[in-house]
Amino acid sequence: MLFVKSNLHVMESHLKNLFFLAAVFCLVLLPANAAHAQQFDLSGGVSTVTGPASTDQLQTVGGGAYIDFGMDFLFFHNFGVGFNAAFRANQNLLEGVQPFRPFFYDVDAVYAPPIGKRAQAVLSAGIGAESIHFYTPIVTCSLVSCTNVVTSNHFLGQFGAGFRFYATPRIFIQPQAAYYLIHNNVEFSGSHAARFGVSIGYSFKNQE
Repeated sequence: MLFVKSNLHVMESHLKNLFFLAAVFCLVLLPANAAHAQQFDLSGGVSTVTGPASTDQLQTVGGGAYIDFGMDFLFFHNFGVGFNAAFRANQNLLEGVQPFRPFFYDVDAVYAPPIGKRAQAVLSAGIGAESIHFYTPIVTCSLVSCTNVVTSNHFLGQFGAGFRFYATPRIFIQPQAAYYLIHNNVEFSGSHAARFGVSIGYSFKNQE
């Protein structure tokens, strides 16, 4: 029961941090660009991650379902900035023994030109981090909480592409892909990974 409470606490803390980053992203960028804002989008969906095949020593980071969250501001001729996050829905086992869960974050430059009136391409490139949460049998406690999680973070570069189809003037469906170049990804069998998925989003000001 203690481990369950600890895992739930970690997930709650992680989601709070995610929404805090997203809120800061909005508060900093929206006022600065309000006078020239063309489009503000929010999206969420599911995806999966692939990576180099497992070796005798190291396993792949790939596999499993991921929960995605994304947002972007387009404020100058279809150019803007974006924020994306994805975390594995369920824990995986490292070498069949160590439970872990990967998270991916990135902040990007975005170019999203319209394709006719009901579609839009989305291209992005930026930087972020792979954050791997390892769940251990040892629980450590502070004055406010207890946790059994050890985190390993790695810097990454991200290149992404997607295609938005507007089912309505505001609601869109977006197939998407992201390619990660991960620095010093020593826990897994390679220094790169790819994520493929589909999101549903809402555009607060769709381009005409």
